[in-house]
Amino acid sequence: MELLGRPIDEPAVNARLDALVARNARASGGVMEVLNLIGTQAEGLLDRLPPEARTRIGTVTERALHHAAEAAHGTRASVPDLPGWRARFLTTAMGAAGGMGGLPTALAELPVTVTVLMRAIQDVAGDHGFDPSEPGVRFDSIAVFGSAGPLASDDGANLGLIGTRVTLTGAALRALIARVAPRLATVLGQKLAAQTVPVLGAAAGAATNYAYTRYYQDMAHVHFGLRRLAIDADRDMDEMVAAFRERADEGRITRG
Repeated sequence: MELLGRPIDEPAVNARLDALVARNARASGGVMEVLNLIGTQAEGLLDRLPPEARTRIGTVTERALHHAAEAAHGTRASVPDLPGWRARFLTTAMGAAGGMGGLPTALAELPVTVTVLMRAIQDVAGDHGFDPSEPGVRFDSIAVFGSAGPLASDDGANLGLIGTRVTLTGAALRALIARVAPRLATVLGQKLAAQTVPVLGAAAGAATNYAYTRYYQDMAHVHFGLRRLAIDADRDMDEMVAAFRERADEGRITRG
């Protein structure tokens, strides 16, 4: 339940905003470290895939998101919330298995990985005090996949869909997935390409799954952390997102 107590003071708001900005800025770094570790450069990854695979990845991703929207939620009755490290361990194992057989098994693994990622995002929502069974929270869990992606350089783009609030109708869900799927397809295409690296298929699959799971968990913490902060501070969500963006922009200027 989203109960309001006494609003937190300005120093507390600023401290939590700064922590979320720092988490957002760190999120992509781990992915780049993993790619460098396995000897795969981010640039041109998608060019490694055969044309038919690049065409197919969009369809596979959209179907996986539709399935994951219900499947991940459906597991909550029988599978308890997973600690963040356990979700990463699970997707790491799946990535290794998917990479062993090359592109065909990697493609087959993708829908399962998307479902586990969705469940991990829902678990983060629960960590911030939200009920994953509520339509708005489930909608937001899908929206987290609309972040710019772990290889994107624009921190602000990660908030492109943050703060979305609509009822989870079939039409709204389809519209959201249509917006999210192309971004996620790019991310998953990069993952598939890494899994096709000769000899390192299984290792690359494990490493990229681990890094991408951590990335989307971080994005979920940013997303739902801002939503919780808006409630705790008794402020409008748009105002909180604007404050986040301002701090993220200042951080990019400082790092530049």
